[in-house]
Amino acid sequence: MVEGFAVTNEAVDPILADVVKGNQDKVAGWMKGEPGAWGFLAGQAVATVREHAGRRLADRERRLVWSRMWWWLEQVKARISGPF
Repeated sequence: MVEGFAVTNEAVDPILADVVKGNQDKVAGWMKGEPGAWGFLAGQAVATVREHAGRRLADRERRLVWSRMWWWLEQVKARISGPF
């Protein structure tokens, strides 16, 4: 547990980066529109942040984690799909 862990973009970004790196198959599935990929990644994101916080997340915090996870996925998609 991290004492006084605040769920902010700055705090969760390194955690979510690890979720993306650790679940590349699901990220690829999300990019292909595979059913369940987003739900899996959103769940992993919340569970991993909750583990770091050492407590359940409030509704507002879960929504921030989901929003930031979506942002991370869009960044990956843009890098892969964008011009090189």
